[in-house]
Amino acid sequence: MTTSTPRATALRAAALLATSALALTACGSGDPSDGTGPAAATARIPTKDVVSGVKKDPAAANLLPAGVRARGSLSLASSVGSPPSATYLPDGRTLAGQDIDFADAVGKVLGVRIKREVAGFEAILPALGSGKYDLGTGNFGVTDERRRTIDFVTYVNDGQGFAAREDSPLRKVTSLRQLCGLTVATGAGTTFETTLEENAHLCKEAGKQPYDVKTYAEQGALWISLQQGRSDVVMSTINGLRYAVKQQPGLRFLNEFKRLDVGFAFKKGTPLAPAVRAAVNRLKKDGTYDRILKKWGTGPSAIATSRISPPEVK
Repeated sequence: MTTSTPRATALRAAALLATSALALTACGSGDPSDGTGPAAATARIPTKDVVSGVKKDPAAANLLPAGVRARGSLSLASSVGSPPSATYLPDGRTLAGQDIDFADAVGKVLGVRIKREVAGFEAILPALGSGKYDLGTGNFGVTDERRRTIDFVTYVNDGQGFAAREDSPLRKVTSLRQLCGLTVATGAGTTFETTLEENAHLCKEAGKQPYDVKTYAEQGALWISLQQGRSDVVMSTINGLRYAVKQQPGLRFLNEFKRLDVGFAFKKGTPLAPAVRAAVNRLKKDGTYDRILKKWGTGPSAIATSRISPPEVK
């Protein structure tokens, strides 16, 4: 058995999405100037610089622990999968995405360098607990279960949703009982996998065939499974689903299922949270926050104010 690095995994995912995007350019729709049209999966990922002009905010920076101010840097673990959260540009080296922009902007507000290391989604939260990294990004939803061992500083609101092929009889998923007897594709180690596992009993209680959950570490493989009919429906992030179906023919976003706050992740009890929260709120005040959301087409994910480990949205 061979193993893959997080970077290699992300590159393969981007390549698979690119294949679908190229097929879509001949028959799809979308404004080619806004970065979300048919070929946006790789060649037209938004690249506008909305971060370099961000200024240091002394008040926020002074909230950092003295040791962090002295070394002048924060170590960040970044999960890289697919846009709009985080992906690679076609050069295979440059990172881009909403998570990337927010982390870089926070670093500028705090006057510290962000020392980013790409890491697998499933590995980041345990690594934070061990002290390997100061913080992590991966479109991490803030759940009550995660809050027991991880602290969060929120920066957007995303959540859970569904997508299917155009020929699917599904039009809207309001109950997981509607998935009974179907094959559901989702990301490994995600809140989606947890939600599906925790509610598997619903089909049995309804006297129906259980749904079959297929998990994928690679986003590209997940979408290929749907295109090829090996899965019936995809459960993933609302923003990721909306972005992906614009790139691929024959797929349709179904609906939002549950909203979740998304945050930077930290070791439980971190002293960094107040400073990062102040930095996010500073970005809202100076307009950078809205510029990042506009760049990635995620305006509906705006939050009113950043919070530290708020209760899960029920």
